[in-house]
Amino acid sequence: MKRSWFGRNNIDYVTNTDIVNISRPLTEMARLQPDTPAIIFPQEKRSLTFLELDMESDRIAGGLGRIAISRGTRVALLVPPSPELFAITFALFKAGAVPVFIDPGIGARNMKGCLAEAEPEAFIGIPKAHVARRLLGWGRNTIRTTVVVGGGSFWGGIPLEKLRGSAQTLPFVAATTCRDDLAAILFTSGSTGPPKGAIYSHGTFAAQIDALRELYDIRPGEVDLPTFPLFALFAPALGMTALIPQMDFTRPGSVDPRMILEPAAEYSATTMFGSPALLNRVGRFGKSHGSSFPHIKRVISAGAPVSAQVLKRFSALLPDDAEIFTPYGATEALPVSSIGSREILAETGAMTGQGHGVCVGRPVSSITLAIIPINDIPITAWNSDLALPPLEVGEIAVRGPQVSRAYLNRPEATAMAKIPDSDGGVWHRMGDVGYLDKLGRIWFCGRKSHRVVTSRETMYTIPVEGVFNTHPAVFRTALVGVGTPGSQQPVLCVELEKKTGKSEQEQISMELLELGNRYPHTRNIHTILFHPAFPVDIRHNAKIFREKLAVWAKEAPS
Repeated sequence: MKRSWFGRNNIDYVTNTDIVNISRPLTEMARLQPDTPAIIFPQEKRSLTFLELDMESDRIAGGLGRIAISRGTRVALLVPPSPELFAITFALFKAGAVPVFIDPGIGARNMKGCLAEAEPEAFIGIPKAHVARRLLGWGRNTIRTTVVVGGGSFWGGIPLEKLRGSAQTLPFVAATTCRDDLAAILFTSGSTGPPKGAIYSHGTFAAQIDALRELYDIRPGEVDLPTFPLFALFAPALGMTALIPQMDFTRPGSVDPRMILEPAAEYSATTMFGSPALLNRVGRFGKSHGSSFPHIKRVISAGAPVSAQVLKRFSALLPDDAEIFTPYGATEALPVSSIGSREILAETGAMTGQGHGVCVGRPVSSITLAIIPINDIPITAWNSDLALPPLEVGEIAVRGPQVSRAYLNRPEATAMAKIPDSDGGVWHRMGDVGYLDKLGRIWFCGRKSHRVVTSRETMYTIPVEGVFNTHPAVFRTALVGVGTPGSQQPVLCVELEKKTGKSEQEQISMELLELGNRYPHTRNIHTILFHPAFPVDIRHNAKIFREKLAVWAKEAPS
């Protein structure tokens, strides 16, 4: 049976509907466009064509087999964006092994916990990662095989170079994995609790690729500039060249804008992925320096809502027919929906400033979505009666082929987040609250755990913050609750665009209180605290750690 991967371009991947290996698109692109660059590292002047990347991953896959890294072997992978990362990742998929992806910015304690939970049998990393592994005891009880990338065996592993097979061993025959076979473990960022390992099957990845291609009309031969490592790995599978910028991927909000603008222009990038923090920084630089992205067709931004001001500023750097898209989703379910900057700037952005929440568009074609009542207990079985009517705020729940079915070794978390359906499917509770409008669009109202429950009402972060974020002196705001849920006191934390004195802050505070008094859902906020720089997540530098702000607000002098 044929499954169309690039139907618009008359390119079909011949795969049984039940047999899927996420490495196969790379091998097919190596056949169709062997000399096209698959990855480019412009600052290092390093690149690999699709054929070279496919052959290199074949060699590594063969070497992995010789050291017993094969089908089902869990492998912790701590290698920064590099040609080696791409080759090793596809080699692991080809071997049927299971890479474990953990964001290195989560900190040593969380890293140790994630590795203990994932129980990897092998560890592939750069020397720095091996030093940390040995000193801090990462994976001590389970890791039996280690491979070092960019260093000799002195660092505690078999050098990658020793694993590479000869050309005579090619091609490597990829493992015959099925749609439901475990492909990878991706840990969440831990922005609202300890990181959890989402279980990805080969079918999950395939569905994500299908959805992204259909949603954004991505075509082979395009050039992608991704500023998030895991998104970079999608590019070769989509037939795009991945143009990897020089930056600290754990600090996208501090990127040197020239490292984004210059390679994008030099290599004619058509697609770009960036967090809201990165778009804000590059957009400000571009506006002040008269820079532009002359070849970009689409920009994709995720990790947190993007303000209308950031969208408008960054859009000015793009060609007239280009658009910025903000998909909604999570590690456990991506993409869920998407909306373009034209719709935001023409309509929904103004509604966000009036307290309606942030519109994240309509569900993608492969997703079924429902708004269900808000509670903090497991739901043991799906019932269609759970679905709330339009305009009623509840928790967002989704099901579809790109939705992960469980967390690794976290039965309690799985029970809380997953709802079994009678047909064998699984609904994922996003942990976000929102509502559907009468046009079928989703309006995001914040994290369920961030809602503030007072003695009189339940307040949701995004509708509240949207009102106050319209003040010209405000960079961003965060609603937090002080006290016990049910009797919490709402506090608005404010980060200003620039440093100001106490008298200016007092004036801004008065103006914000006056602004809040215009709307029923913000009228009961009477406490405003100014914070120098909000704590944010390490993955996108955009999600606000409201839990930390709540502790700060409780201790701050009134």
